[in-house]
Amino acid sequence: MRKRTHQQICTVVRKLQQPNITSMPKQVNRKNVLIASILSVGLLTAGCGSLPKESAEAQSRSPGNNQRGGGAVPVDVATARTGLLRQEPEYTGTTVPFRTVSLRSRVEGQLLALNVDVGDRVNQGQAIGQVDDALLRTTQNQAEAELAALRSEVARVKAQVSNARAEVERSRAQLQQAQVDSQRQQKLLKEGAISQQAAEQASTQARTTSQVLRAAQEQVRTEQEALGAAQGRVVAQQAVLAEAKERRSYARLISPINGAVLEKVTEPGNFLQAGNEVLRIGDFSRVKIEVQVSELELAKIRVGQSVKVRLDAFPDRTYIGQVTRISPAADRTARLIPVEVVIPNGDGRIGSGLLARANFETQAQARVLVPETALGARGGEGEKGRRGEQNSPSPTNSQGTIFVVTEAGKKPIVTARAVTLGEKADGKVEILSGLQPGERFVARSGRPLKDGAAVRLSILSEKQ
Repeated sequence: MRKRTHQQICTVVRKLQQPNITSMPKQVNRKNVLIASILSVGLLTAGCGSLPKESAEAQSRSPGNNQRGGGAVPVDVATARTGLLRQEPEYTGTTVPFRTVSLRSRVEGQLLALNVDVGDRVNQGQAIGQVDDALLRTTQNQAEAELAALRSEVARVKAQVSNARAEVERSRAQLQQAQVDSQRQQKLLKEGAISQQAAEQASTQARTTSQVLRAAQEQVRTEQEALGAAQGRVVAQQAVLAEAKERRSYARLISPINGAVLEKVTEPGNFLQAGNEVLRIGDFSRVKIEVQVSELELAKIRVGQSVKVRLDAFPDRTYIGQVTRISPAADRTARLIPVEVVIPNGDGRIGSGLLARANFETQAQARVLVPETALGARGGEGEKGRRGEQNSPSPTNSQGTIFVVTEAGKKPIVTARAVTLGEKADGKVEILSGLQPGERFVARSGRPLKDGAAVRLSILSEKQ
């Protein structure tokens, strides 16, 4: 009753705020009427300035207001998509060649030429520089001359061996003849045809010829030994000559691998000692990346594990690499462990020093993810339902309700659907079953919803 009286008074006040002064009798004092009106309006307006909260809520829930809104509840609608609840951490590193080789001079001498510069591609076996080889050429020539002399010596000794063998054959023939003569003389001696002295001379000649044969045979053995020694000296000198040639070949600087020149350590004109570095060459057939991994994540990483690598230099491409080495030593201060990742580089586009971002692939399964607010769109009975409190499940709950948006004619409506919940993190919930990717659901509602309720899509809703 009090509320009704209050509303009636306020209605009168509103009418007085627009008085029809012209309709009043002329005899009324206009000044007095104006003062009285101002006082009464001020007092009543102060009392009507703030209507009770219940009255405002009643007006907001009046049938007229619902008719103007069409009865549809404004909602934010999203499309169900799969994803990982917890994104794996991203590690950064820098690209380096798979291996780095230092090209060093193997001989001493002045560097005469260097045919490549930093960044140039080189092939294995390619000549890329020249060291002065004048002294090496002289050494090689001396070795060749010595070898020629030794070969001449071998030829001479071979001739001596041949002569000795010929002498042996002559001595053998003479011995045979002397033996025949001695036998004939002995026969004649028995017949009394010759004297004893003549027979003895023939026998002596045979013995002498036999000694000459033995001496010739010994000479052959001696000459053969000399030939073997000379041939040995030739073989040794051939090795000396081969070494001289090889050392001279070291004067040509040859690329040991396929790769690219990373650094020039010296320039033509400088004198090099054996072992001095000339160039640094990197093998870019594959690229290494070293990342620092927290000890808390080390248990999830193993050698051979796949790694997704993105380079800021090539943002439109993702490389798949592998963990090749996990350092056994961690940084004592930061507690970080160096992990080496290798990625292919068949086209050679990846260079050294590029920023790389690595994500280690895990066995986590992608599931449908929805915001936790989608589970709080359901209305209930009593005060809780009127206030639209969220019905978020506790970590032990496995069931929830999602409102799926469907089209009924031209007006969207919602259908309550029971879903099985998984883990929650960062304001998102895994849906294990009950909601398929691509389905549209209510992500947020201004008021509690019921099954079959008509809704109106807000401007924040995702487009189909």
